[in-house]
Amino acid sequence: MPSEENSAEQASADRRERLKALREAKELLSKPVEDSVQNEEQTEDADEINEGNKLNLKFRNYLPHDKHLQEGKLAPPVLSKFEDPIASAQLSEKTEDPFVNIAPKKPNWDLRRDVQRKLDKLERRTQKAIIRLMEEQCKANEAAAEETVTEAV
Repeated sequence: MPSEENSAEQASADRRERLKALREAKELLSKPVEDSVQNEEQTEDADEINEGNKLNLKFRNYLPHDKHLQEGKLAPPVLSKFEDPIASAQLSEKTEDPFVNIAPKKPNWDLRRDVQRKLDKLERRTQKAIIRLMEEQCKANEAAAEETVTEAV
């Protein structure tokens, strides 16, 4: 057991040392390298000047209520016109009047299409029936004419 406690203590000490080394490295990276004390004084003066101009906000989609912040509102971007060469080619080919094809189809166009064969067959039968009736009327008229001629004689 004492060896396990020693190894745990040693591991925690190693971890502490690594964390210290990481913190020091982070501090070194975050601090800029300055050669002289004058550079430090100049940066402090520059920081004081920049505090007055610190608000460099740009609003693209939001218009703030504060008038001072409204100066940061950006104008909407102007997009260039896109000319589609395919669409312009299709328009030039079509020269017929677009109002010619505006009228809708009749509401029963699909029914007529489906029933057209039956209608044709019925039309032929109707024509045959009309011819047969006309022949019968002609025969009846001829028979009536013969009777009148025979009665007159």
